[in-house]
Amino acid sequence: MGAAEVIAFEEVRARKQWDTLRQQLHARFDQWLDTLEQQWHEPPSTLMEVTATVWNLRQQLTGGLTETLVAHVHRGEHDRQQVRCPRCDGVLKARELVCRTVETMVGPIQFERPYFYCRSCRFGYYPCDDALGMVAGCKQLDIQKAAANLVTEVPYDTAQALLRDLTGVPFGSERMHTVANHVAEGLTVLDVAPSREESMRRVAAGAAGQWRRPVLVLGIDGAYVPTRPDSAREPQAGRRHTRAKRARWRGQWRDAKGFRLYLLAGERIVHGLSWHQVQNEEQLGEALKQIKEAGVIPEAQVRLCVVCDGAEWIWKHVQALFPQARQVRDSYHCAQDLHRVAKAHDGASVQAVEWVEATMTRLSLGKVGLVLGGLKRMQAQSDEAEKAIANCWNYRDEHRGRTNDRPLRRGSYP
Repeated sequence: MGAAEVIAFEEVRARKQWDTLRQQLHARFDQWLDTLEQQWHEPPSTLMEVTATVWNLRQQLTGGLTETLVAHVHRGEHDRQQVRCPRCDGVLKARELVCRTVETMVGPIQFERPYFYCRSCRFGYYPCDDALGMVAGCKQLDIQKAAANLVTEVPYDTAQALLRDLTGVPFGSERMHTVANHVAEGLTVLDVAPSREESMRRVAAGAAGQWRRPVLVLGIDGAYVPTRPDSAREPQAGRRHTRAKRARWRGQWRDAKGFRLYLLAGERIVHGLSWHQVQNEEQLGEALKQIKEAGVIPEAQVRLCVVCDGAEWIWKHVQALFPQARQVRDSYHCAQDLHRVAKAHDGASVQAVEWVEATMTRLSLGKVGLVLGGLKRMQAQSDEAEKAIANCWNYRDEHRGRTNDRPLRRGSYP
């Protein structure tokens, strides 16, 4: 007769708990099959119809399975009868169970947990919520993470539509805006910038097979954008359980200044850094100083090129931080100035368009002096035209060395 095998009590208990969980999960799946049977009156004939049917019911299945797992794993929190007050360390007794429903990427999850209240501190809380790592509000962290990832790539309205279509989870664009602001709160440019080592690795990869150093472009600009006032983001007073009316406020326009860093590696453009914030000139200058001191821009290994418009505040920081960089006033703003002159001088005519195209061609050939002379000889037909010509000449003369396209093309600069 062989010796009996000894089985640890913990192993038996774990096995029984897993068997119980399997039975509960099977019951959930049976409920989902009942729902599928009710909606599946006639078996679909195509794969598209099958996937559409399962897709419409998928969150009921995955949400129900997750709900069962949560209830099983946190059974102790569900049955908890007392807890220490986190403020006064007094012993609190459990009150009634309170039901809560939250939305996740796998579907809605509903569960009950005990409520604890300290009369001395006038403080109440749910220990089960802390154990689950839940956040206030209906949308949980997995949805918020997906929304934050989307809004960093596409506009808010597009992100809202993509999240709904791809996951079936509704998420308002304004709520996405709030989540993105919350995630970005306290971030600095160094939190999103590549490290010195990563920058060097990218530059080395871009320089492979090249006979000269690659071009690293720093583009700087500012733009006015509509924003919501801070008062519109605060909770508004009013009766609960009533539909609130949309606040009739008018947004205020603020200046969003920022810059982008990218490497020209042959035929490829390698993105390095993008930093655009509603900030003033000093804050932008501080951000540029931080990336310079952190070594994000390896000036000895690249040919740095700064591209921006004619704003004096931009070139002031460029001259102070990157005096050796090649400075370029971008062609878009150059063409914008010339179109402004042509419209004021000749109106919306073919002659105006031809003059702009001819002038841009001269600039592309490096004939900046010829363009300046032509502006000097123009006979203004109105005060508006005279002012536009004078402003254009001043800009051209001030940025004479930044608009010579011919040597820029020879150096493979943008």
